Amino acid sequence: MKNIFILGFVFMLLVSCSINDDSDSYVLEILPVESVDMPDEFVLGQTYPITVYYYRPTTCHTFRNFYYVKDNNIRTVAPITYVFENHNNCSDLADDLVEATFNFIVTSNGSYIFKFWQGENIDGEDQYLTIEVPVMD
Repeated sequence: MKNIFILGFVFMLLVSCSINDDSDSYVLEILPVESVDMPDEFVLGQTYPITVYYYRPTTCHTFRNFYYVKDNNIRTVAPITYVFENHNNCSDLADDLVEATFNFIVTSNGSYIFKFWQGENIDGEDQYLTIEVPVMD
């Protein structure tokens, strides 16, 4: 009985999905950070939520995860969104400030430097909101 259920479920998945269906195609887009909520200091071994705020440009943008790069005690962070294509229903959003949170585990002493990407300047150079957070014992 269990095998029949699993076989039926797999069959329904195969029938309901179309490889040529472009209605759910998407691209990924990194969006600039507007602001951040995070502690002023960390304690070694503790976990802290860090909330990132960014503007969602259209209704076709949906949060996926974070661009997150470690380089010693430097962390570069930015939200990554799905941008669904082939949707005629997309609307521009003027001021849709949204938030996304990740948990940060403090694993070393010293200070952490967070660089939150805020886009590019007129010369095409990346701009960052840089926050240094000391680690307390």
